Amino acid sequence: MKIIILNYGAGNIKSIQFAFQRLGYNAVLTNNPDDILTADKVIFPGVGEASSAMTKLKQSGLDILIPQLKQPVLGICLGMQLMCNYSEEGDTKGLGIFNVKVKRFSNIVKVPQMGWNTIHNLRSDLFKGINEGDYMYLVHSYYAENCTEAIAITNYELEYASALENDNFFGVQFHPEKSGKVGERLLKNFIEL
Repeated sequence: MKIIILNYGAGNIKSIQFAFQRLGYNAVLTNNPDDILTADKVIFPGVGEASSAMTKLKQSGLDILIPQLKQPVLGICLGMQLMCNYSEEGDTKGLGIFNVKVKRFSNIVKVPQMGWNTIHNLRSDLFKGINEGDYMYLVHSYYAENCTEAIAITNYELEYASALENDNFFGVQFHPEKSGKVGERLLKNFIEL
């Protein structure tokens, strides 16, 4: 099983690698197109700011490569947001894999949302063995709007898409690598897709 983590300078890579090690897999960090194209599974991580992360993707050519991938791809946090059409953060045009906009929470709630929250309306094999109302760990100021591609919903000020799916592309707003046994189960499900 060849698992690739996209390396474009988006931080928080070690905890993802450790999560796969706990599951018995070695996830390799690379931006080499040949390695990415021949991977069984691709992880698209992201911590940081949307416009600068998109600039890094463009510099490495990953903005062209990612939408062409045929194997299962999992975007995590900012990785998921960059797979959307557009983000209000930095007025950023995304990769257009998910037909949805990313917006900022209002100042009615504490921003960023930081900590544990529940997931609902689960509808994907990605959530096999995971229950309605299970908790995942989140840290974010921006959210993907609820849409037809949503496969999980979380409520924080409003209902938003905490997970998305389109063909071989999956995205999660939460951090499975920091979400204990439930997050570990999600990563295992992704490997087994």
